[in-house]
Amino acid sequence: MFRAALRGFLFCLLMAAMSGVCPAQSLVLDLPRGSQRAEVSQRIGITDVTINYHRPLVNDRKIWGGLVPYSAVWRAGANENTRITFSDPVLIEGKLLDKGTYGLHMIPNADEWTIIFSKNATSWGSFTYDQSEDALRVTVKPTTADMHNALTYDFDQLQPDSAVVELEWEKVAVPFKVSVDVHSLVQASLKKQLRNLSQYNWTSWDDAANYLLAEKIALDDALTYTGKSIELEDRYDNELTRSKVLAALNRKDEAAAAEKKALSFASPLQLHFYARQLMAEKHNEEAFAIFRENAQKHPELWFVHTGLARVYSSQGKFDDAVKEMKLAVAAAPDNQKVYLGGMEKQLEAKQDIN
Repeated sequence: MFRAALRGFLFCLLMAAMSGVCPAQSLVLDLPRGSQRAEVSQRIGITDVTINYHRPLVNDRKIWGGLVPYSAVWRAGANENTRITFSDPVLIEGKLLDKGTYGLHMIPNADEWTIIFSKNATSWGSFTYDQSEDALRVTVKPTTADMHNALTYDFDQLQPDSAVVELEWEKVAVPFKVSVDVHSLVQASLKKQLRNLSQYNWTSWDDAANYLLAEKIALDDALTYTGKSIELEDRYDNELTRSKVLAALNRKDEAAAAEKKALSFASPLQLHFYARQLMAEKHNEEAFAIFRENAQKHPELWFVHTGLARVYSSQGKFDDAVKEMKLAVAAAPDNQKVYLGGMEKQLEAKQDIN
């Protein structure tokens, strides 16, 4: 009995020496810990990266080459080994790592660190670390950092397909890059999602097509998706998406036909926004033609007057433009009046609002 108690006491002392755990901490009960638990997560594309760790404090101790020895495997935190989870396969510093949860260990040195992803993610610290369980090792260069009393993990240098994970403690930062093949993962995910209940909603197929169109990938799939959307409900939105996909595929005649059909479904407000989109794409003459036709058919709607004001402004006919903008301001909802009033003042100063 005495020997068992002594072993427990010595073990607790060892934990305290290696990771700053208070010797009074229970190994059985849920009590406050000196190195508190934390979790940080980042989504890259549709891939979630989550780190669970404990945060030891510097507390005026020598950390590197002291509390944390050089050239020895370290748990990259305190208490249970740090865990990192990837919901999809990723690249770590350009090397492939499958999805899953890994024990995160590190081997620090003054000028180079080894980052270890272990298939064993349930150990206490690194005391039973086994190199044969490594899923991946990469080497990185540490950098200097602002003082961090508490060990911290953070995500930095965010890009659409990557992020840099940084361990920061004392005045050292250790970065490693996580990259994701976002396009491939999203395409595979779309195929799965469009087999569940979302397949019965036209917006699902239209959203999928618009994603592929925006990313300029898998345009044949995008065209198929627009067809599925139209089968469920033929409307302005998906016909317009179809016209854009056909244009991207350089099928100009079909694109023009789809655009014509889309516009035949459009409400006056949709036509107005479509004309504004054409202006953003520098197709002003096409936009102005829509503004004129919209105003001719629906003179009772306030926003058609803003369209005509833009037409007159482009021609330098500022008096006519002011007249149209005043009509718009008078009939517009309250939440639009300030914005429109600003454009009215620009026109009165003979400034083009386009």
